Amino acid sequence: MVPARSEIKIGQRVWAIEKKNYGTEDLTEGVVQRILTSAPVHPRGIKVMFEDGTVARVQRLIPPSAGEGSRAEREVLTPPEKKVEKESNPLEDGDLR
Repeated sequence: MVPARSEIKIGQRVWAIEKKNYGTEDLTEGVVQRILTSAPVHPRGIKVMFEDGTVARVQRLIPPSAGEGSRAEREVLTPPEKKVEKESNPLEDGDLR
């Protein structure tokens, strides 16, 4: 579930997805300069502009106490893991043809 507009604050660090990365798990970290979506919620995330001008939809919030706090807070700092398939190595699999 993506954060609601009321949860996003100007100056807050967030993980968001840029339009060019839709369909992937490539998130961009940035600091919110403007909130562009006027609706209180959006199914794909509230659209924001970062301080560097990047426009993206917020997927996850980063708590203000970024290296401190509980394990749950620290997990929010890391973007979701990318799914990478491991290539099979015949030598590791015991095939010595």
